[in-house]
Amino acid sequence: MPARDLTRRSRIRDVARHPLGRDVIESLALQVGRSPRWVTNPLVGAVRLSTLPRLTGRRIDDAFVDALVALMRTVPDAVAPSGMPLREAWFKEAVVYQIYPRSFQDSNGDGIGDLRGILSRLDYLKALGVDAVWLSPIYDSPMDDMGYDIRDYRAVLAEFGTLDDFDALVAGLHERGMRLIMDLVVNHTSDEHEWFQQALADPDSPYRDYYFFREGEPDAAPNNWTSFFSGSAWRWFEEAGAWALHLFSSKQMDLNWENAALRTEIVEMVRWWRERGVDGFRLDVINYISKTPGLPPGNPLIGRLIGFTGMEHYFHGPRLHEHLKQLRAEAFDDPDCVAIGETPGIGPQMGKLLVGDDRGELDMIFNFEHLENPGRTRFDDYRYDLGYLKRYYTRWQAEYGDGYWMSLFFDNHDNPRFVSKVDPRPEHRVAVAKLLATVQFTLRGTPFLYQGQEVGAANQGFTMLDQLRDVESHNLAAELTASGVAPAEIFARVLAGTRDHTRVPMAWDATGGFTTGVPWIAGDGSHVEVNVALQEGDLDSVLEWHRALIALRRSSRALVYGETITERSSRRVWRYRRRAGAEEFLVALNLSDRVARLRAPGPGWMLERASGPGTGPLAPYEARVWRSSAG
Repeated sequence: MPARDLTRRSRIRDVARHPLGRDVIESLALQVGRSPRWVTNPLVGAVRLSTLPRLTGRRIDDAFVDALVALMRTVPDAVAPSGMPLREAWFKEAVVYQIYPRSFQDSNGDGIGDLRGILSRLDYLKALGVDAVWLSPIYDSPMDDMGYDIRDYRAVLAEFGTLDDFDALVAGLHERGMRLIMDLVVNHTSDEHEWFQQALADPDSPYRDYYFFREGEPDAAPNNWTSFFSGSAWRWFEEAGAWALHLFSSKQMDLNWENAALRTEIVEMVRWWRERGVDGFRLDVINYISKTPGLPPGNPLIGRLIGFTGMEHYFHGPRLHEHLKQLRAEAFDDPDCVAIGETPGIGPQMGKLLVGDDRGELDMIFNFEHLENPGRTRFDDYRYDLGYLKRYYTRWQAEYGDGYWMSLFFDNHDNPRFVSKVDPRPEHRVAVAKLLATVQFTLRGTPFLYQGQEVGAANQGFTMLDQLRDVESHNLAAELTASGVAPAEIFARVLAGTRDHTRVPMAWDATGGFTTGVPWIAGDGSHVEVNVALQEGDLDSVLEWHRALIALRRSSRALVYGETITERSSRRVWRYRRRAGAEEFLVALNLSDRVARLRAPGPGWMLERASGPGTGPLAPYEARVWRSSAG
């Protein structure tokens, strides 16, 4: 059934044939404690869409159903066939390492990491096995959101260095056979950007339409959309007598991609960086760039369900694919230029519409569903169930055929350390870190490491709010305070999810090794026991486990391009094979903190790597990798 013919009386099986409909229904199933396979049940499939409120225990309402129907009408009906041929590419074979420049290496003693500091550590990254470096923003910025609020797209923030330093870094990477991926933040700019300043000063300026300005009264925001950083998504500008939209910080003003001149400026800016030697871009919240015309109010129940009111009007806007195709054709026209989209809320079926080789849009996306168990948020303090990770990746590996490619990541600058979410107990840190690395380097997809992950860095033991620098954390604390939440509960919630866990300085040695000065943010002292120098050469360390797995992946076509075959296993064990031609690997993972029984592989399998004893039952969180002797 074409999307234009869908109504509230359509049956769930018709909705499930639509990429957006399938992802939304499967997500709802998870939220109410059901398997995504619930969607394919013939009895469920025969039910009309209008009965979803009752089936979900009133977790959704009729307005949600109407919003879903309207959204599906804006999304292409067809997903490319799974039989597309495999396209080989450098980024599929690569290991990417994300650097948070402010916290990686300081070269001048001011306590802030910089480009020269990164340049001094390239040999370490090369020895680790890294093929490409992804830099979080280094552009000129007032740093309200640590560089994701850009003031000048063609300048480097002085504390990071100069354009000459940037050119030297590019040259250093390329000399070592490595590539550079830049963060590209084009959903919004800083309110200090020249475009916004001119728009604010002159209502007749052509830049006024680069943003979402709405005239009105200071006590009545244009709609009920909420910011990801707490409060309303609208900021009142008294001098202009108007509101302006900001989905994130009140200093990060959303760009209006409906404006053709804006899109041209963005294309020209991207090409300017490409000419400086940049090999690709990670596009920040890129699926938010298209908003529903008129910016209609968000459904309150949807807002309560997902935590942000209005998101249904921009997480997959009506012109998203059109805008991405323009970027690919005009800015990323070199097939070697990789385009990686950060796409919150996008499931596997919608993901295919973004990364399919036939689509001409993105090469990979970052989806965040695997970072939290269903029904949980980043600010919930709980123990993550790795059984969900098994189900998640089993589903995505099965859904993505040769014509699609996925990213494999756990840590980044926007989330706490995943190893601590799985098991915060220090005695399990090394085992969990090795298990997660095994997942990243033996599944199909491109592994993305975040600085410190390779040594098993864990969450920080912050003890007070004043130790944090993250604007999101402070805004949440202020919102909870205004709601009357007790201080101890406020700090506990913020501590569970603050982004500063991964933003403390990189631990190079027992002294820290990051700076000769005072670091811009202090860690909890764990660098004394968890650092690069201590682990180098120690074959039992997390660092050397990463190096060995990276080398194994690099030597094997099966571990890069091979098919993934999931085997039947108990709830606490995850078994899968990777196969290409005669080459084959078998992976077994213990997803729990208890010993797990293991059905040993038959004759013809040689143990390649084991993070535990390697024989008998699997030790807590143990990972084992076998290679078939037939290959």
